[in-house]
Amino acid sequence: MTYCVGMCLNRGLVFMSDTRTNAGVDNIATFRKMRTWSTPGERVITLMAAGNLATTQAVVSMLDERTKILAERFPSILEAPTMVQVAQIIGELVRDVVQSNAVGGQNADTTFHATFILGGQIKTGEPRLFMIYPEGNFIEASTDTPFFQIGETKYGRPIIVRAYDPDMKFEDAIKLLMVSFDSTIKANLSVGLPIDVQTYETDSFEVGHEFRVEPNDEYYNLISDSWGEALRTAFFSLPDFEFND
Repeated sequence: MTYCVGMCLNRGLVFMSDTRTNAGVDNIATFRKMRTWSTPGERVITLMAAGNLATTQAVVSMLDERTKILAERFPSILEAPTMVQVAQIIGELVRDVVQSNAVGGQNADTTFHATFILGGQIKTGEPRLFMIYPEGNFIEASTDTPFFQIGETKYGRPIIVRAYDPDMKFEDAIKLLMVSFDSTIKANLSVGLPIDVQTYETDSFEVGHEFRVEPNDEYYNLISDSWGEALRTAFFSLPDFEFND
């Protein structure tokens, strides 16, 4: 399991992903789940993955190979003219990788399922955000659905829904997502630190802030402790319940 969030703001895009993978409680490892390709001044494309590790790594490796080896460059996400076509390329590749591994029966492909969040901007277009499903189809973010989550989504979603504002600064969005991740990490052992964070500012055509939050990060731990205390304070400030005897 994992947890990744891609968010649209008026200022640009924010991405956050955890790094934990596991095949049981005694087999836990750390893998980066966020990958970015860019052509300075022309495009920035970021992809986050959740699901079967072999599937996600195969997809990313093949996309990466197509950007480097001339004989394998078509179709390349660095040459696609729009973000929609980038989503189509990745969707078709995801579908092919899943199906190529599904050899054990009608439902075997579910073992190899993977879901992706794709975001970025290509010159002449606007920043766009997509969620790509294992079947290869995808949906795009909008004003009604301004963020996507993949992996273990249920614990962190209510926090984002209540506090999200498209006019947020990147700093406030990162703080909001840290609270969302902290709630998820405390509720599910299959999600864990370190956390990778990236921002993209509209029309910059270059990666903005990019950093990793380690378990000993002072700010993250302050947010975690402060959020827990704020919840306790809010709870005890609510009106008391009384039985009607």
